[in-house]
Amino acid sequence: MAAALAGALEGSWLRADRQTAGRGRQGRAWESPTGNLYASTLVRLRPTDPPAATLSLVAGVALEEVVTSYLGADRGVALKWPNDLLIGRAKLAGILLERAEDAVVAGIGVNLAHHPDLPERPTTSLAAQGVAVAPTDFIETLAESFARWLRRWRGEGLAPVRDRWAARAHPVGTALRVGLPGGEPVDGLFEGLTGDGALMLRLADGRLHVMHAGDVFLV
Repeated sequence: MAAALAGALEGSWLRADRQTAGRGRQGRAWESPTGNLYASTLVRLRPTDPPAATLSLVAGVALEEVVTSYLGADRGVALKWPNDLLIGRAKLAGILLERAEDAVVAGIGVNLAHHPDLPERPTTSLAAQGVAVAPTDFIETLAESFARWLRRWRGEGLAPVRDRWAARAHPVGTALRVGLPGGEPVDGLFEGLTGDGALMLRLADGRLHVMHAGDVFLV
């Protein structure tokens, strides 16, 4: 964020071997042992760009593309709205967007060598899936993929990114629970994404509920 405010160029990446104050969404602690990927990149927004929040979809499809290239297409790699990458039901990676003036910083954490033991959700790592990859190698491939999808997002609009995301997400009809800040959780079935990238949830009474924010859990 400091580099963004100081004028760092779009496409800049920063990577840490280890973090002492790693965090995820809503300020949650992010365990940061050496061997995993902790990286951020910078996008300078333009007036004609799609909504800034949809950069989470750009980061998601780039991340899924890279992980699938290491694991193969039959290992259950799936995107979960708004910012997680799963293998089966276990979280492998997370994305965090933060904005400073005309810059969006996309932070990406990937469990390469280690994964935490969390009470609220299962987790995994590439190492636990039988794949050894160094953070320095992973970030090179990720930077290439992110740049390619960013060009499509900017040049073709959100549609191709959203379509790719939907094709790599858990199936329509997946049972989800969405936690809302200061409110009761909402249960429903995944119905896909709206044109602007919001989550569509089919409620038990048949109504379609559109959500632009929330913590999503597989049920």
